Amino acid sequence: MSLDDNIYQLRLEKLKQIEALGQRTYPTKYEFTHTIPQILAEYTEKTAEQLDADRVNVRVAGRIMAIRLMGKAGFAHLQQDGQRLQIYVKKDAVGEKGFELYKLLDLGDHVGVSGYLFRTRTGELTVHVEEITFLSKDLLPLPEKWHGLTDVELRYRQRYVDLFMNPEVREVFLKRAKLIQSMRNFLGGRGFVEVETPMMQPIAGGAVARPFVTHHNTLDIDLYLRIAPELYLKRLTVGGFDRVYEINRNFRNEGISTRHNPEFTMLEFYQAYTDYRGVMDLTQQLIIQAAKDVTGGTKTKWGEQEIDWSENGWRRLTMREAIIEYWPESAGAKPTFADFATHDSTATLVKRFNSGHAHMPYDPNEPTGKTIASLFEAVAEEHLTQPTIIYEFPTAVSPLSKQKANEPDWTERWEIYIGQMEISNGFSELNDPEDQRRRFEQQLSEKARGEEAHEMDEDYIRALSYGMPPAGGVGVGIDRLTMLLTNSSSIRDVILFPLLRPEKKAD
Repeated sequence: MSLDDNIYQLRLEKLKQIEALGQRTYPTKYEFTHTIPQILAEYTEKTAEQLDADRVNVRVAGRIMAIRLMGKAGFAHLQQDGQRLQIYVKKDAVGEKGFELYKLLDLGDHVGVSGYLFRTRTGELTVHVEEITFLSKDLLPLPEKWHGLTDVELRYRQRYVDLFMNPEVREVFLKRAKLIQSMRNFLGGRGFVEVETPMMQPIAGGAVARPFVTHHNTLDIDLYLRIAPELYLKRLTVGGFDRVYEINRNFRNEGISTRHNPEFTMLEFYQAYTDYRGVMDLTQQLIIQAAKDVTGGTKTKWGEQEIDWSENGWRRLTMREAIIEYWPESAGAKPTFADFATHDSTATLVKRFNSGHAHMPYDPNEPTGKTIASLFEAVAEEHLTQPTIIYEFPTAVSPLSKQKANEPDWTERWEIYIGQMEISNGFSELNDPEDQRRRFEQQLSEKARGEEAHEMDEDYIRALSYGMPPAGGVGVGIDRLTMLLTNSSSIRDVILFPLLRPEKKAD
C-alpha cells in the first residue's frame, strides 16, 4: 500500500469521527454572509481599534491551506477565489465539539466559520471563530512542492490541484476569460451578432488541415470535427447576417507542441460591404482594446522582450516586403519584387537562401506561391516580435480569399504576427462561385499529389450562387493571444485541460 493509500484510509477514519461529532460529512450548502475577497477588500485598511469599536460579524467558507494547533487554540488560513484569510479557533469560543472538529481537520479540507473580525498581535486580519462547520474532506495529501515540479505534465493532468496550489495559474485563466469578454463587448458594440455553427460537419472545410473523423450511427455517415467554422459563417452572410461572429472550438488532427494543441479556440467574424483593409483595421483595434482590458495597459513582457500593443507598436508589410527586409546577409543581395515573378526566379531565391543559411525544404513541383509562402516563414517569421501585419498572400495558399485586381497571383489577405507567432488571419472573401469552384478544383489536384488541401464543397458553391455581398472575414487565435498577454511560454499553460497521452499505470 502506498503512502497516499495510507493517508486516504486515515482520513476516511477521520470522516467517521467527524460524523460522530454530529457534523454532516458532505452537507449540501453553507449560508455565508461574505466571501474572502469581499472581506479583504472592505476591511484590510481597518485598524484593530476600528474593528473592536464596531464589531463586524461574518460567515465565510473556504479551503484550508495552512493549519497549526497550539494547545487549546489554533490558527488556519482559508482560501477562496485565490485569496487567503486567517481564522483563529479557540476551544473556549467554539466549545468542546467544535474544537474536536478543528483537531480532525487536514490541509485541503473545506470548512465554514462564523465569528467576528479582529487583528492579531502581529496585525493580521483574522476571523475569531465562534462556530465551525465541516463542509468537505480532502482525502489525498496536498503536494508540498507543486510549483517546482519538473514533471510539468502532472500539473496539466491534475489542473484541479494546480489551480488552488498556484494563484498565478488561476490568474492566467481569469485573464483568458477577460480576453473573451473583451472580444464580445467590442464586437457587440459594433453590431455583430454571436452565433453557433455545427461542430460535426460532412466536409472538413474552411481551412487546410487533417480532420478528426467520427461516425453518426443513426444516419450511418462519417462526419468530421470542424477544423474551422468559416464556410458556415459565410453561408450566414449570404442569408443576411451582415455582421456575424463565433467564438469556436476547432479540432485539427495534427502535431502537439508549445504552440499547437489539437483542440483550440478561435474568434471568427465576418463583416459585409467591407474588404480586407476594413477588417484589418478593425482587428487591430480589437486586439489593442483586448490588451488594455486584460492587462490594464499596452505593454507586456514576452520572455526577455517587451511587446508594445499600442497603435505606435504596429507595423504593416507585404509578404514580399517582409522577405526583402529580413533577407540574411549570408544569402547575398536582397531580393527585388521581380525575383518573385516567376517559378524560376523564385527557385533561384530558395537556392540562394539555402546556400548561405539554414536549409529550407523545397519541392520544385509545388506552385510558386506556395514556395514564396514557405520562404517567408523561413526568412521573416522569427523576426516578428512586435505586432506586425503581413498582407498580400499568394493565391496558391489562399483558396478562399479574393485576388488582387492587378495581380491575380496575389490575394487580398493578411496575417497578424506577434511574438514570432501567427495570431490572426483575414481577407477579402471570395464571393464569385465560378472562381471558388476553380480554386477548389486546384486544391483537389494538390490533394491528388498527396498534399493537404481543401475539399470540394458543392453546397457552399450553391450558397455563393445565391449572391454573397462583398465582405471581409477574420480569425483570431484566442489561445496564442492569451499566451502573449500572460507571458506563457506554452499553449498548454493557457488551456485548462490540454490533450495529454494516457496516464501510465503504476506497476
